[in-house]
Amino acid sequence: MALDQSFVGRTYPPTPAYEVGREKIREFAEAVGDTNPAYVDPEAAKALGHPDVIAPPTFVFSITFKAAGQVIQDPQLGLDYSRVVHGDQKFAHVRPVRAGDRLTVTSTIEAIKSMAGNDFLDIRGEVRDETGEHVVTAWTKLVARAAEEA
Repeated sequence: MALDQSFVGRTYPPTPAYEVGREKIREFAEAVGDTNPAYVDPEAAKALGHPDVIAPPTFVFSITFKAAGQVIQDPQLGLDYSRVVHGDQKFAHVRPVRAGDRLTVTSTIEAIKSMAGNDFLDIRGEVRDETGEHVVTAWTKLVARAAEEA
């Protein structure tokens, strides 16, 4: 059954704040194989004009995808998550994520499309710091595959 188009534009409440730690940044940079010293060395980050270490650009995926869980778990939307695959991911950074940031994410359903029995769900996550400053926008596309015929 196709997802309800009336959900387009629905915005969910901001998530609780996530505090970005140096160790989490280091672990993420190591996991993705990025050896940029600004991700692990405060002095290297300061030499580039940052107050502390910064995170790789895709670091925010973990918190924006978790925030998208509010959409995914909305029983009124009716998404069958057992049929979902991750279709696409994009980021638009206003500034780098920094150690010490306390970030919240507000998720909005931007689009719902149905093609060949598959549902495509576009979710925008607006990431802001504790002062309300816009840090990054993340777009996540989820694809709910069509049910297989018996």
